[in-house]
Amino acid sequence: MAATKANHRYSNKENMNQKPIEDRFYNARNDPSLVVIEGFHPLKHAIRFGAELVEAVSPDLSELAVLLAEYAPDLGDDIIGQVSAVDDDVFERLGPVKPPTGVMAIARRPVVDLAGLLDDPAPAPVVLLENPRNLFNIGAAVRAAAAAGAAGLVNTGNLDPWKPAALTSGVGLQFALPVANSEDLPLCGRPLVAVDLGGYALPDFHIPDRALLAFGTERQGLSEELLGVADHRVSIPMENGVSSLNLATSVAVILYHWKLRQ
Repeated sequence: MAATKANHRYSNKENMNQKPIEDRFYNARNDPSLVVIEGFHPLKHAIRFGAELVEAVSPDLSELAVLLAEYAPDLGDDIIGQVSAVDDDVFERLGPVKPPTGVMAIARRPVVDLAGLLDDPAPAPVVLLENPRNLFNIGAAVRAAAAAGAAGLVNTGNLDPWKPAALTSGVGLQFALPVANSEDLPLCGRPLVAVDLGGYALPDFHIPDRALLAFGTERQGLSEELLGVADHRVSIPMENGVSSLNLATSVAVILYHWKLRQ
């Protein structure tokens, strides 16, 4: 219900724009129906994958046009036509850190049907991040999942994969696939594959269709509860003395093991 109420709060764009711009960006960071996009590359992907922009601003439209011509010529008019010019000192007050690529935006957060995602009969796996502790790692995992063609990503714990830091490290690819939160381990008919040091060696492991691929934190790994209900355990080979991989690296390794065997 919270997201629905928030949508009503900003359903009238004119009412939103009556507030000072600093208030609009501050409020958007705390509104579960909205996301703040910081920087050109996250905004580029967000628009490419259908994001609905509420507002976008830049202190230098000419520099933004140069970036568009070099990195996203397919989107030139789609972005420039939606960006308003603001003074540089105003732009600096819109977030804790000024994006070096000189653009920020507010977009509507997509509504993800978690049950529909998990029930999807297509063979592509879904990535499950169990209680990750770093927003940048979450975003990088989203980026790997989108690149490899995962069906979606589910995140448990109290960190939101749609926060600006995660959108920055995910370069806006949260808009490219379903990215959802779940309070607990989601129950579904997908085979649960736990990525765990004590698991079966990855090179000889066939990832089943529709797998739910579970990844834990670098320090604690997966919970005993999840390991106890896993259908399979698989491990990534590493050199002696190396105890773990970065979360996003692990996601990429497992997903490309699946992708390259298709």
